[in-house]
Amino acid sequence: MVQTLQNFINGEFVPATGTDSLDIVNPTNGDVVAKAPISSQADVDAAMSAAATAFKTWKHATPGQRQSVLLKLADAIEARSDEIVQAQHRNTGQVKAMIASEEVAAGADQLRFFAGAARLLEGRSAGEYMENFTSYVRREPVGVIAQVTPWNYPFLMMIWKIGPALAAGNTVVLKPSDTTPESTLVFADIAKDIVPAGVLNFVLGNGGTGAAMVDHKTPAMVSITGSVRAGIAVATGAAKGLKRAHLELGGKAPAVVFADADLGKTAQSIAEFSFFNAGQDCTAITRVLVEESAHEEFVAALSTATKGLETGHDDDSLNYFGPLNNINHFNAVSEVVANIPDYATVVTGGKRAGEKGFFFEATVVDGVKQSDDIVQQETFGPVITVQTFKTEEEAVEMANDVDFALASSVWTSNHGVAMRVSRDLDFGAVWINTHIMLTAEMPHGGFKQSGYGKDLSMYGVEDYTRIKHVMSNLDA
Repeated sequence: MVQTLQNFINGEFVPATGTDSLDIVNPTNGDVVAKAPISSQADVDAAMSAAATAFKTWKHATPGQRQSVLLKLADAIEARSDEIVQAQHRNTGQVKAMIASEEVAAGADQLRFFAGAARLLEGRSAGEYMENFTSYVRREPVGVIAQVTPWNYPFLMMIWKIGPALAAGNTVVLKPSDTTPESTLVFADIAKDIVPAGVLNFVLGNGGTGAAMVDHKTPAMVSITGSVRAGIAVATGAAKGLKRAHLELGGKAPAVVFADADLGKTAQSIAEFSFFNAGQDCTAITRVLVEESAHEEFVAALSTATKGLETGHDDDSLNYFGPLNNINHFNAVSEVVANIPDYATVVTGGKRAGEKGFFFEATVVDGVKQSDDIVQQETFGPVITVQTFKTEEEAVEMANDVDFALASSVWTSNHGVAMRVSRDLDFGAVWINTHIMLTAEMPHGGFKQSGYGKDLSMYGVEDYTRIKHVMSNLDA
């Protein structure tokens, strides 16, 4: 029997009032595994009302009390890891071991960081900056936060949203992606016995539901991880109500490879970082810029490394990465590869993997030009391009010559080159001789069309706060 999913509002699972629904499809085989409601305006109203009411008390919870809640959540999700993994695998097809380590275990670790951060929020020290008047700064929660998470890392991106929001004393109404809601609902079931009613609310639906959340009068801030198109829509909607916006959007990450790098080791690493999670990662390497003198050797090594990354098997344990998320995305990635210019070459991959589901081979395309769509536009799949450069200056210019600016990396054995190029790359994150590594203590977020605001770190927590100046008359 196909389960009908429910919203989670004010500490309870409740059926949506809307009559329309969405099929939730397992991308490994195309089977419908659940039905999710398209929540109505009434559902959004109920969630916002619950969050607004809960904020009146949650904002006064002490940092220690908020920390305690987050620590209990971290322990609880670890205890129910298998259940979360199974639910998410039904919706994403991701490799189960990857979900367990990179989303559940990492999510628990990051919740513990946010739990600690709840007790470290600071403002400027009090002082008499005007004679006979003492001033101090309060760092306060913003209020109700409307949040939207993507389908590529449903569980982890939920943690990135709710962790800093709750740590700072806000309440949340969150809509998971319309294709991957189930792991979020397992978390809701975990949270119902730990988090006070109304502090966390989850509303299911489509883009229209998300728009209703953004347009609602209650939220003081909206936060989305998603496409540039979705980010622009959210920013536009937020601007109409003068709401704060927090946007983590697309990427087109370059890996700049110099001839003095260990080419074999670098090629293996780049292949693994590029095709992790089927390339459905805003920070994944999508463009390789290799020094011209090393091009032939590097491409041969990259081709060999790429061919060793398995996908499309019925046995999940045999796959390095899983399928693309849905049939529309599968068709879009297939079209990108089918439309590469005649002068470019598919070195390896380029077609469906396996006999069912939405699996696509790890694909390397060589000989592209800077102006090509496959270089400039986000593919968000297991497809990377290779270009050459002659000088350090040309490499930086090519790397920066896209509209996205989220992540990048430089590969070299020369310390000076690494320092200069990392300085000049116009991206929110730059890795040296590695890529995609994240830690809760360091900020993650981009520039340009990759959005604004930071996830993770104390910077991410501060994004969910507001600053108030309080001045007291000493003679009163």
